[in-house]
Parts: sequence; structure tokens; C-alpha cells
Amino acid sequence: MPTILITGAGRGLGFELARQYGEDGWRVIGTVRDAVAGRKVAKLGAETLSLDVTNATQVKQLAARLKGLPIDVLFCNAGISGKRGMALGSFDFAEWEKVLRVNLLGAAAVIETLIDHVAASERRIVAVMSSRLGSIAETSGMTLPYSTSKAALNLLAKGLAAELAPRGVIVVALSPGWVKTDMGGQSAPLTPQRSVQGLRTVIAGLRLEQSGKFLSYDGSTIPW
Repeated sequence: MPTILITGAGRGLGFELARQYGEDGWRVIGTVRDAVAGRKVAKLGAETLSLDVTNATQVKQLAARLKGLPIDVLFCNAGISGKRGMALGSFDFAEWEKVLRVNLLGAAAVIETLIDHVAASERRIVAVMSSRLGSIAETSGMTLPYSTSKAALNLLAKGLAAELAPRGVIVVALSPGWVKTDMGGQSAPLTPQRSVQGLRTVIAGLRLEQSGKFLSYDGSTIPW
């Protein structure tokens, strides 16, 4: 039975990832930040672990709790959007730093802590949840804290892909599209179900030569 660990599994796309992988027979480990989310994920039949990705102690404890467990897919999904509409003259640097700590540094910490578990697995895949808003080529200049965090996350994925290639580990940045979630809003055209179906198809077909790519849920390559 393959194993996937999903951070931020308590809601939105993380929850849908846990649901679909569980229904497909995977062992699912979902990290959550509170007991309410934990109970919700547990009802899917998934294992739950409490984790704040910005808490270094909790991240280190995660590796100890999973000692000896190969992780076929590590999906760094935990993220926040931060304040919208931030522009020159109204920068909130404390808020910006918070977004970077969760979206970028949190993912980096989890990957660093669990990479040996991934390398010991059969599939050896690390996926980070990015966004088209993190594409420098396509940026509109809106949502700067969120966009810069995702652009940096893309660079992290690209850099780690090169570093981990000798170990046979695939690292990709994935965009779920614009999805109807708390973060995406109800005007979004995609359902979580359709987005995650696409993400799972992309992950299932990954090859080592695709490591370091920025891919959409529909399998297309997104410009950096």
C-alpha cells in the first residue's frame, strides 16, 4: 500500500486530496492544526498528526513519529493567502513575513525533515502546492505576499529537484487552478474534486526527467 503525507489536510484541496487518495486505497497521513480538523480528516479513514509547519519543534517531532516509514508522496499543501490588495504605500511587512513563513519556509522545513522517508519509498515524489500567481511571466502584480511566496516556492522546488536527482527523488511545483475553496472563493470555475483528480493524474504519470517542472492540474507546463 503506497503512502502519502499531506500537510494542511484539514480543509480545501488538502482535505480533498486526503479523501481521494484514501478512496483509492492509499495510506493517508494528514497534518492538521486543530482537533476539529483532525476529527474531520479522521472520518475519511486517514491518520492525522497535529502540525504547525512554522513550529520547528513540531516539525522535528514529525520525523520521530514517522520513524522508519517510507513516504511515496510528500505533498506540501499547507498555505495561507494573506491580505489581498496590498500595494505601495500600504505594505504590511508583518503579514508578508507570515505568508512567507508558512508557504515557503514551512514547506522547506517539512521537506528537509522528511526527505529520507521519501527517498526510502518506491515512488519518491515531493509535490509542493504552488499557483499561477507564482508565475513571474504571468504575474499581474496583485496579491504580492502570496505571489512572492509561491514564486519562491517554485524556486525551492527547482533547486531541490537538482539536488535530489541523484537519489531518484522527483520534485515538482503544482498549480491546482482556480478552485472553489475558502481561499479561491465561490467565483472560481473549478471544483476541488476536478482539480484534485487532475493533480492525481499528473502525479501518477511523473517521471524523473520531469523533476523541477512547474505543472498545472491539467498536465500543462506553466512558464516560470
